[in-house]
Amino acid sequence: MTESLYPRERLAQVRAAAERAGLGALLLTPGPDLRYVTGYDALQLERLTCLVVPASGEPFLVVPRLELPAARESPAGALGVELVPWDETDDPYALVAARLPRGLARVAVADRMWAAMALRFRAALPGAEQVAAGQVMRGLRMRKSAAEVAALREAGAAIDRVHRRVPEFLKPGRTEREVGRDIADAIIAEGHERVDFVIVGSGPNGANPHAELSDRVIAPGEPVVVDIGGTMPSGYCSDSTRNYCVGTPPASYVAYHDVLREAQEASCRAVRPGATPEAVDAAGRDIIAAAGYGEHFFHRTGHGIGLETHEEPYIVAGNTEPLEPGMAFSIEPGIYPGEHGARIEDIVVCTEDGFERMNGTTRETVIVH
Repeated sequence: MTESLYPRERLAQVRAAAERAGLGALLLTPGPDLRYVTGYDALQLERLTCLVVPASGEPFLVVPRLELPAARESPAGALGVELVPWDETDDPYALVAARLPRGLARVAVADRMWAAMALRFRAALPGAEQVAAGQVMRGLRMRKSAAEVAALREAGAAIDRVHRRVPEFLKPGRTEREVGRDIADAIIAEGHERVDFVIVGSGPNGANPHAELSDRVIAPGEPVVVDIGGTMPSGYCSDSTRNYCVGTPPASYVAYHDVLREAQEASCRAVRPGATPEAVDAAGRDIIAAAGYGEHFFHRTGHGIGLETHEEPYIVAGNTEPLEPGMAFSIEPGIYPGEHGARIEDIVVCTEDGFERMNGTTRETVIVH
């Protein structure tokens, strides 16, 4: 039997984590935490939708009455969570407060909760200290289940298919924006539900890791960094960067791209249970620095990924929390001298004895003719 992305026991795990943290209740409004716990990809509206997880007592999901059908039809409807609808003239914050024990000392609010909602809860639960729910959720979300790894594997295969199509679009004389528009269409065509980002950094724009699509015309002999990602119907994200060149690349580019490939491989090989994120970062960064390009690698090596493109753990100096099986993150060192740049990015998952890549396209520069 295939493991569910949203198992019933997850609610119990969240409640137990809230109790261990000394919280009276966890309040999760629409966003990745709510989807992680219930599978409900609720709309973020001015009307309150909130999963309430008391440290003692049964959880319940407060929803505007007009959103009740959507909640019932979502995976949350099959979890047996009580759905509590509220009408337009009701005060949903008072409704939540009335169902919780009096005198709660601490409640956790979703990291992505709107400030206006957090303030309404503060007024409805006087005396309750508000803390970020991330302190409870991070430990659960960082360790992906087999079903979550399978979803990330599917996302990786989908974005790989897009990268294989990039040479169809990347031609001299076209603008970054034109190429980016075709790539965005391909992201949807290859199975994603939503396009999250498209970076097509040609020439000097490739030296800007977060370059926006522009009307710059791509010229022969220019390296191009293509960093793309989207969200799958499962809710899990893809993210992969590859390098292309329209014609023969400059010799200076070839030299540092070879260093970059060695560094990216070294950081991947450093992934194993017990290794620290900062050690994984250093494995590739030291190679880049030894080759004389250290000043041109100025961002972290990676970020966690799951229901968000960027989540914990972050692969960066100073993060000494040991890696564990199921943790998923990018390995994406880059070198950006200025006249052009390069970045190689794979999503990897820490396994019981090492790592698994979610991406399988070539890490060599793809020459487009």
